[in-house]
Formats: sequence, structure tokens, C-alpha cells
Amino acid sequence: MHSRTRVPALAATLAAAATLFAGPAYAQAPADQPLAARVVTYDAGASAEFRAAVDRGAAIWNESVDNVELRPVASGQRANIRVVADNGWPRALTTSLGNGTVYIGRQAVDQGYDTVRISAHELGHILGLPDRKPGPCTSLMSGSSAGVACTNPYPNAAEKAEVERDFGAASTRPAHAPATVTTVD
Repeated sequence: MHSRTRVPALAATLAAAATLFAGPAYAQAPADQPLAARVVTYDAGASAEFRAAVDRGAAIWNESVDNVELRPVASGQRANIRVVADNGWPRALTTSLGNGTVYIGRQAVDQGYDTVRISAHELGHILGLPDRKPGPCTSLMSGSSAGVACTNPYPNAAEKAEVERDFGAASTRPAHAPATVTTVD
């Protein structure tokens, strides 16, 4: 009878020892089951007049992909993404996949570019996508090269697939895996 109570305790002790010596383990979903979405939080508190556009850009990504979910940060928590309005050109400073700062620049808005497309595009950089210039309006990551008449805020199939692939792989490694990219659009 005592051996039954010792087996779970021994298993827990061995698991703890394995973590100490081998580092943390990252579980993978079986091949026939989808991976759970990784939550990436954003703080749009400094996005000024672009708050609704930022929220819509995040919602578009949430509608478009399954392996990552963008959520507003909860009060008192640190966000993965900080969104700031400024007078320059829109840009994203990525510190790692799913982390960084987005600047919604008024210069592009003053020139006539769509605020929701700008927001979705810049969030795309934080989600790991590069600029693809020149490009058609059907490519969200074509950015400003699609012209001011382009208001399409939706990623195309290839852009969606790339984010799904990156965040599917990200679920098997630590969220703080370094990768610094500076993108100016």
C-alpha cells in the first residue's frame, strides 16, 4: 500500500530533477491536434487618436490566424507590444517574435494612408513578417508601396501561413527567443 503512494511522489521528484538538469520542457501537441494559440498582449494606451485602428488591426489578425491571439494588456501587466502615436513615419521595432514597439506615425496618415492598414501592417512586423516592397494592395506587407488608395488591412494567404508557421514553432520554444529587427515603412 505504501508503494502506491510513493510512485507518484517519485515521478514528481524525477520530473523536477529532469527540469533542473535539462532545462524546461515544452510540450508539443500531437500531430493531429492543433496547437493552442499563443497570447500576445498589446498596450495601445499611447496610441492617441489611433486607438480604434490599433484594436481593429489586432482583431483582423485574430480573425486571420489561429496560432497567435492579440489581446489588450490587462491592468497592471506588462505588454508584449507597446503601441505609440508619433509625428514620424509608421514603423515597428521588434525585439523578438511577438514583442516590440509599434509607432503609428502621423506623417503617413497626413499623406492619406489608411490607419487600420497601417496598424495591421505594423502588427504584422511584430508577428514576424518583413516588408514586401514593391507589392500589390492584396499584400498587407507591401505597406506604402501599394499606394494611398489601398485600404486593404487583411493579410494574404502566404502572410497568414507564415505567421501560423512561426507561432506554431514558437509554441515549442521559450517566448523570449531573441531576434532583433528594426522595420521602417
